Amino acid sequence: MTTAIGAQKKTRGRPKVFDREDALEKAMNLFWQHGYEGTSLSHLVAATGAKAPTLYAEFTNKEGLFCAVLEHYIARFTAQYQACLQNKSATFPEALEAFLTSIARCFTGEDTPAGCFIVSTASGLGASSQHIADVLKDQHAIQDQTLTAFLQQRQQQGEIPSDCDTVHLAKYLDCFICGMAVSARDGVSYDALFSLVKTTMGVLPQLIKNN
Repeated sequence: MTTAIGAQKKTRGRPKVFDREDALEKAMNLFWQHGYEGTSLSHLVAATGAKAPTLYAEFTNKEGLFCAVLEHYIARFTAQYQACLQNKSATFPEALEAFLTSIARCFTGEDTPAGCFIVSTASGLGASSQHIADVLKDQHAIQDQTLTAFLQQRQQQGEIPSDCDTVHLAKYLDCFICGMAVSARDGVSYDALFSLVKTTMGVLPQLIKNN
C-alpha cells in the first residue's frame, strides 16, 4: 500500500508553470498568421498549451491577450528597426536604408509568419472589434510619427532640403512599407524586397527634391 501511494505521488510531478513570454510568442504567431478575427480562444489555448482559465487569469480576455501580444511584437521587432533611425553615426540615406532593410527582414523571417503583424491582424476586423481597430490605428500613427520625426531631424541637420515636405515623404515611405508587407504576405522573398529597397534608395534624391 505504501509503495503504491509513493509511486502515485511520483508520477504526478509538479504542475506546469505558466510561461508568459512563451505564450505571447505563440499567440503572436497565431494572430499574425490568421488575423485577430480569425483567431479564436480555442486556437490560442491549443497553441499556447495553457488552459482557458489560465489565459483569462493572466490577460482577462482575448482582447487583453492581443494587446499584450502587440506590446511583445513592438518590443521584439518594431523597436529593433526603429532603432536604425536613431543611429547618429549613420548618414540620412544609411539610416533610412538600414530601417527599410530591417523591416524587409522582419516581413520575411523564417521564424514568424510573412508580412506585417499589424497589417495582417487589422484585416477583416468587424464592428465588434472596434477597440482593436483603434489600438492598431494608434500604433500605425505612432510609427508614422516616428518616421516623420526622423525626417524632420535630418532636415534640421541639413541632410534633407529645407523645402522638402517631410510629412508627405513619411506618408510615401509608409505606403512603400505597407506594399512590402502585402508582397511578403504573397510570398515575395527577402532578396526581392531588398531589391525594392535599393530601388527606393536610388530614387531618394529625386524624392526629397520633389516633396
